[in-house]
Amino acid sequence: MTDLAGLSGLEAELRGVVRGEVGFDVTARALVTMDASNYRRVPAGVVAPHDAEDVVAVLEVCRARGVPVVARGGGTSIAGQATGTGVVLDFTRHMNGLLELDPGTRTAVVQPGLVLDRLQGAAAPHGLRFGPDPATHSRCTLGGMIGNNSCGSHSVAWGTTADSVRELSVITGRGQRLRLGQGWAGAPDGLRDLVEGDLARLRTGFPDLPRRISGYALDALLPEKGADVARSFCGSEGTLGILTEAVVRLVEAPRARALAVLAYGDESAAAEAAAGLLPHGPLTVEGMAADLVRSPAGLPKGGAWLFVETGGQTPAEARARAEAIVRAADVVDSLVVTDATAQRSLWRIREDASGTATRMPDGSEAWPGWEDCAVPPARLGPYLRDFRALLTAHGLRGTPYGHFGDGCIHVRIDFDLLTAAGVGRFRRFSEELADLVVAHGGSLSGEHGDGQARAELLPRMYGAETVRLFERAKAVWDPDDLLNPGMLVRPAPLDTNLRFSVLPRRPVDVAFGYPADDGDFRAAVRRCVGVAKCRTTTAAGPAVMCPSFRATGEEEHSTRGRARLLHEMLAGELVTDGWRSTEVRDALDLCLSCKGCRSDCPVGVDMATYKAEFLHHHYEGRRRPAAHYTMGRLPVWLRWVARTRTAPLLNRLASVRLLARAGKRLGGIAPERQIPRVAPETFSHWWRRRKRRTVGDPIVLWPDTFTEHLSPSVGQAAVRVLEAAGLRPVPPPSRPLGGGVCCGLTYVSTGQLDRARAVLRRTLDLMEPVLRRGTPVVVLEPSCAAALRGDLPELLHDDPRAPRLASAVLTFAEALERHAPDWTPPGVNRPVAGQTHCHQHAILGDTADRGLRESAGLTGELSGGCCGLAGNFGFEHGHFEVSKACAEEQLLPSVRDASEGTVILADGFSCRTQLEQLAGVRGRHLAEVLAEELEKEPGVEK
Repeated sequence: MTDLAGLSGLEAELRGVVRGEVGFDVTARALVTMDASNYRRVPAGVVAPHDAEDVVAVLEVCRARGVPVVARGGGTSIAGQATGTGVVLDFTRHMNGLLELDPGTRTAVVQPGLVLDRLQGAAAPHGLRFGPDPATHSRCTLGGMIGNNSCGSHSVAWGTTADSVRELSVITGRGQRLRLGQGWAGAPDGLRDLVEGDLARLRTGFPDLPRRISGYALDALLPEKGADVARSFCGSEGTLGILTEAVVRLVEAPRARALAVLAYGDESAAAEAAAGLLPHGPLTVEGMAADLVRSPAGLPKGGAWLFVETGGQTPAEARARAEAIVRAADVVDSLVVTDATAQRSLWRIREDASGTATRMPDGSEAWPGWEDCAVPPARLGPYLRDFRALLTAHGLRGTPYGHFGDGCIHVRIDFDLLTAAGVGRFRRFSEELADLVVAHGGSLSGEHGDGQARAELLPRMYGAETVRLFERAKAVWDPDDLLNPGMLVRPAPLDTNLRFSVLPRRPVDVAFGYPADDGDFRAAVRRCVGVAKCRTTTAAGPAVMCPSFRATGEEEHSTRGRARLLHEMLAGELVTDGWRSTEVRDALDLCLSCKGCRSDCPVGVDMATYKAEFLHHHYEGRRRPAAHYTMGRLPVWLRWVARTRTAPLLNRLASVRLLARAGKRLGGIAPERQIPRVAPETFSHWWRRRKRRTVGDPIVLWPDTFTEHLSPSVGQAAVRVLEAAGLRPVPPPSRPLGGGVCCGLTYVSTGQLDRARAVLRRTLDLMEPVLRRGTPVVVLEPSCAAALRGDLPELLHDDPRAPRLASAVLTFAEALERHAPDWTPPGVNRPVAGQTHCHQHAILGDTADRGLRESAGLTGELSGGCCGLAGNFGFEHGHFEVSKACAEEQLLPSVRDASEGTVILADGFSCRTQLEQLAGVRGRHLAEVLAEELEKEPGVEK
C-alpha cells in the first residue's frame, strides 16, 4: 500500500467526487480509530457516502491511490474489523434508511447504516421482527450485522443474520455492482470455478455447529446448499465487497412471551442443562454465572442462571411452555415472569453484561479478545471446565456468559495489555485457547467475527489448505486487496496495533481522585470499551445517557466519541496539543454534565467528571469564557446581591429588553434565554425571622444557592413538611462575612477546580461540628446533593472529612424515609408528570422519592432523559437549540400530554426553569406539593 502520509491530495480528490461528507480533520479521524475491540488504527480520513454512487466514487479514487477502504457500521465490533488505516466509510449518517417493508412477503429492504431497533420498530405493528438481536440492538447496524454474521440471544429460534438474508447489493473493490443471491446469483468471475474445484474440502472441512462464524462461509456455495452467494458473503467483515442494500427476511413475533429464569448450583450445571432444553422449542437459552452479576436482585437463588424465553399466541400459552421447561429442568430454584416490564428488567442484566464484564468484581480491568468462542452445545459443560482450568493455569480471570443454547460463550479476561510480559501471556493464552476450542469441535468465533483478534489462528481451526482457499476467495472478490486488508486473510498479528500501547507510561497529573480507577486518569479513559450504549437514539424508561448525542446524532457528541478523543489526547499522535486541544474542548462543549453515563453506561464512564478535569487544565493560566465568570461563579454574585439588597433593582434592570440583551451578551448567556428573577428575600432571611421549632430530632437543612436566592419557596415548604413529620430542621453553621456552606457545583461544572476545592474546604471547616455530632444533612436541590455525595469526596480525596459529609447527605425524601418512618404524608391523590432530575437518577437514586409519592397518592411515572438546561449548560451562548431539543425528547411532551389536575413535579431548579421558559408551565418541588396539602389541614402554620 502507498504511504498514507504522502497522500496530501486524497481529501481534495474525494471532495470533488463525493456528495456526502468527507472528513480528514483530527476529530473525524480520532472518532474511528477504535471499535469495541483491543485494537487501534489511525485512518487517513472518513467519508459518509450519500448513496451507492458515492461508494463507487470512493472506491475508484482509493483504488487508483492504493488506499484501503473499511466499511463501518455502529463501530461495536469486538475483533477489530471496524478499524483501518485508509478511508473509513460511515454509513450511519446517510445510507441508514428502511427502504421498504412488505408484511405479505415478510421481507424488508434496508441500507447498511440502518440501526436494528429502527427495523424492529417498523416491523412490530405487523407482528413481525428481524430474528437476530445482538445485545447492541439499539445501536448496531444491519450492515455491521451482515458483515459479522451477528446472532444475538434468539438464535436458537431464528438463527444467525445469514439465515435472515435474501439478497445483497454489493460493490466490489473494482467498482463492479453485484446482486447476490441463491443459485450463484451475483457471483464474481472465478468464484464458481474455485468452489467446484475443491468440493470435497468444502464438504468436510467446516465444523457443523450453529455458531460457526470464523472464516469465510464458502460451504454455503455448495450445490446442495443452493449455491447461496448472499449467505456466503455474510461474515466476510467488509473484505470482499461493500454492501449498499439488503433484502432481509422477517419472522413472526410471538404475541406473548414468558421468561423462565432457571437457577443452578454452578456454571457447569447450567451449561450441561442448556442443550437438553432445546427440544422444547425455546426462543432463547441464555446463561451467566454469579461472578458476573453485581446484584442478584430479582433472580432466583443460585450460582448460575439460564434465561429461557418462550412464546405463544396468548400469555397463558407462553407461560404454560415456560412452566413445562421448568418442570423438565433439574434446577435449584426458578422464576417464571410474564409481565413485560419485569422481563425487561431481567433482560437488562443480561444485555449489560458486555459492559459489566469489562470489570472484575474487584474493579480491575478485563478485555475482549476471546469474546465469543463457540462449541457444539452438548460439549459446552466440559469446554467451560477446561476453559476455567486454562484461565487458572495462566493466572487469569474471566466471567463467562452468553448463548448457552448455541454453545457460544462471551467472556472478558483480565489480560495485562500494558506491558510486554502481559502481552506475551495474552499471545500464549490465545494460542492455547484456540487449540482447546478446536479440540472440542468448536469455532474461534461464534458471533463477532475474527477480525485481528483471531484471524491469525484460523489455520489451527481449518488447517493451512483451507486458509489458502480463503486467500484465493479473497483474491477473486478483491484482487487488489483494497477492502479491509489485514482481516481474515493475511492478518496482522493478534498482539499488534493494541490500543493501549500508545497511552502514556506514567500516570497523568489530575485534580480528581478517580477512586474507582486507582487515581489513574488513563484507566478512567480506558473504561470506554466502545459498546456504545450512549449512541441509542431514544432514552428507554428512566435512562438519561446520552442526551447530546440524541439531540445532534453526531458521534463526537456521544459519551463514546468524547472518550475516544480523550484517549487520542493522551496518546498524542492525532491530538497533539494535550489539555490545550480545541478538538477535545469542542466535543466536550455540548456535554450537559448530566452524569447519565455514570449510571447508564455499563462500564461507568463519568464524562461529567472528565469534562470538569479537562476544562480545569485547558483554561489553566488562561482567560475563560464569559459564562465561567458569570454562571460559574453564581454563588458569589448572588451573595453580593443579597448583602447589598439589590435584588429588586437587578430584576427591574433585567426586565428592560435592551439592558438584558447587553447583559446576556457580556455574560456569555444565550440571547434566547430569560434571566431568572432573584428572590427579594433569601430563604435564610425568611428562616431567621420565623419562629423555629425547638423539639424533635435535629436535621441540618442545606441552603443551596438555588433555594437560597432563586427558589426560597422550596426551602420554606421543606421546613414546614419536615416539622410536620416531627423533625427539627436547623441551618448549617455559617460565617457572617465569610459566607456559608456551598457544594461547589457551579465551579466543578465549569472546571474551576481550584476554586471548587477552596469552597469545599471552607464548607468542611464550617460543617465540622455537624460531622462530629453525626447530624444528617438534607439537601433539597438534587444537583447540589449529587455534588456533595459524588464530586466532593473525589475532588477532596485527601481530606477524610469529605466522605463523612458525603455519607451524611440525604435527599428530602430520604430524610423522611429514614428519620420519620412512621409519618404519613398528606393525601394529594392526583396524577403526576415531569422528570426525575438527571443527577438524582445517576448519583442519588429515586427509590425514596417513589415511596413518598406513593404514600401521598401521587400516581404515575416521571419521565427519564434530561431537561436540557442542566445548570449553566442551557444558559450558555450557543447551547439553546440543543438544550431545547433535549427538553423536547421527553420532558415537554410528558407535560403537554398531562391531563388537567396533574401535578407537575420538578425537584431541580434547572428543570423548573426549563419548563417555565419553554412551556410556560410551573413545576414544583415535591416539598412544595406536600406543604400545600398540609396547609389545607387545620392548625398547620402557614
